[in-house]
Amino acid sequence: MLFRKAKISDIETIHKFINYFAEKDLMLARSRSSLYESVREFTVAELDGKIVGAGSLHVLWEDLAEIRSLAVDERYQKQGIGRGLVKAFLAEAVNLEIARVFALTYQAPFFIKCGFNIIPKEDLPQKVWKECINCPKFPQCDEVAVIKELDL
Repeated sequence: MLFRKAKISDIETIHKFINYFAEKDLMLARSRSSLYESVREFTVAELDGKIVGAGSLHVLWEDLAEIRSLAVDERYQKQGIGRGLVKAFLAEAVNLEIARVFALTYQAPFFIKCGFNIIPKEDLPQKVWKECINCPKFPQCDEVAVIKELDL
């Protein structure tokens, strides 16, 4: 399994993954334009030349980053790919000297297995007032906030 930074040529596959799961209400949809704009934040999991998972690490503040749009092809789930992507994002956060990484998710048990803890969304004002306020689900967000404190 190869974990690498995404390229422009990966965006259509990433878009397909994210919006497939969004249609099932398992994550929020993302537009192609937002994916192209944030391509440098994305990491993909590649197996035998095929992208089987993807996600991004988005920096919000000097000590806070968010794992976003984490998706693994259903045929490859339960094989450690999602966990491998999270591990890559945590290593990237350490390299950037970011002390806290969070996610807003419908998959809290997965993140708990990766060492995250559930917190109130109100503990993330940078996220809530900068980005969540523009979400169609705001203020009735049903995602769960999870966070991991990193040793720097």
